[in-house]
Amino acid sequence: MNKTMVGTIAAAAIAALSPVAARAGGEDAAPPQRIFSETAEQKAQRLSWWTHDRFGMFIHFGLYAVPGRHEWVKSREGIKDADYDRYLPRFNPDLYDAKEWARTAKAAGMKYAVLTTKHHEGFCMWDTATTDYKITNTEFGRDVVREFVDAFRAEGLRVGFYYSIIDWRHPDFTIDHTHPLFKHLPPGASKAESLAKANAGRDMARYRKYMFSQVEEILTRFGKIDILWFDYVAKGEYGKTWRDYDSVELIKFARRLQPDCIVDSRLDLMDTDDGWDFVTPEQFKVAAWPTVRGREVPWETCQTFSGSWGYYRDETSWKSVPQLVELLSETVSKGGNLIMNVGPTARGAFDERAMDRLAGFAKWMRYNSRSIYGCTVAPEGFAAPNGTALTYNPERKTLYVHLYDYPMGFLPLDFYEKVKYAQFLHDGSELIVKKPSVHHGQSGDTKPVGGISLPVLKPDVVVPVVEIFL
Repeated sequence: MNKTMVGTIAAAAIAALSPVAARAGGEDAAPPQRIFSETAEQKAQRLSWWTHDRFGMFIHFGLYAVPGRHEWVKSREGIKDADYDRYLPRFNPDLYDAKEWARTAKAAGMKYAVLTTKHHEGFCMWDTATTDYKITNTEFGRDVVREFVDAFRAEGLRVGFYYSIIDWRHPDFTIDHTHPLFKHLPPGASKAESLAKANAGRDMARYRKYMFSQVEEILTRFGKIDILWFDYVAKGEYGKTWRDYDSVELIKFARRLQPDCIVDSRLDLMDTDDGWDFVTPEQFKVAAWPTVRGREVPWETCQTFSGSWGYYRDETSWKSVPQLVELLSETVSKGGNLIMNVGPTARGAFDERAMDRLAGFAKWMRYNSRSIYGCTVAPEGFAAPNGTALTYNPERKTLYVHLYDYPMGFLPLDFYEKVKYAQFLHDGSELIVKKPSVHHGQSGDTKPVGGISLPVLKPDVVVPVVEIFL
């Protein structure tokens, strides 16, 4: 798409941003059931690379790395702009090396990466023309997003952008319960009255024009973008809805600029059939494949190594490598993707704790990635033994048993009769399939059990995987 065409589309979309409720048919109107004409088959094809690759890297990098105590620090502590601005002259990520980041992600087995172009604080990590509140106006002076895109593409990884539709810095973004100034509302009066006074002069229509202009930039300056992660419509008594952001027009605008782009589910358009491509359970394990209106849908869980997305120096609840490998394999066993977050330091480097976990992923994925890429939930009739999870590659008709609790020399399988051949995935060594035998006498009458013989000692692998050819 040439620049003239892009500019025409952007101008038309921004000009169309008249009062949202009037266009939508009233304040209580729902978004349309369908927004696009794409068929289910076409959508599946557009998402096919993503549902195959299964594993990506999230990178939360912004001004919040300087205080180093959570990316929501401005909201949590109610920091006003003038006080938060003291971090600007201190943000100089001189150790930032996008090529090293990309090599690290690739070694860890990640196939795509999503970078925060702007988080809720409003600070932009690219050389935007829409505001001076950006990385190129710091001592660092370089376009972080440009270098990220070039480096990750050079390693063969797909690239995505996170973009916060929340903006605590913009003077027209109305104060809601997430906003740092919400904590400064005067006591005594009702919250609604206080908010109305505090928001006098703020205009979401002007903010939407700003937001659309920024989305135009990130979707036209950097070539093909594979994923767009909008975050997020914060609903609630003092929150916002899809109408405040004109989410229907926003996703239509994004898809016009990047037709193949995959878009997340955080624009408050879940009542539509196609205002989202995948759902995003955050920081928890799902019990089963997520559904929407009774239908299984594409999904990706976003997770952190610790409790924070941005760099948090003093955070201590870091997950172990075995926990992380289990998280990845269990996610795939339920038909989902895992995007694992790294929060670089204010110097622009990955924290040593993060590097340790990424090295753990790299060691495990080097030998066991066949149980992840191209895999999904096991077919009907294949039950996972206790302490394990099953992933399945439908093209290769291969089943993978992830051994979280290593059994004592024997893995019982209800489906042992369907096993053609079995081996450890990490070294390709054969495992013997045993048919059941009945034992009498001193042991009493016991139920016969078939399965796979395993060595008594667990292999030196954090989560051993049994590869089963059916």
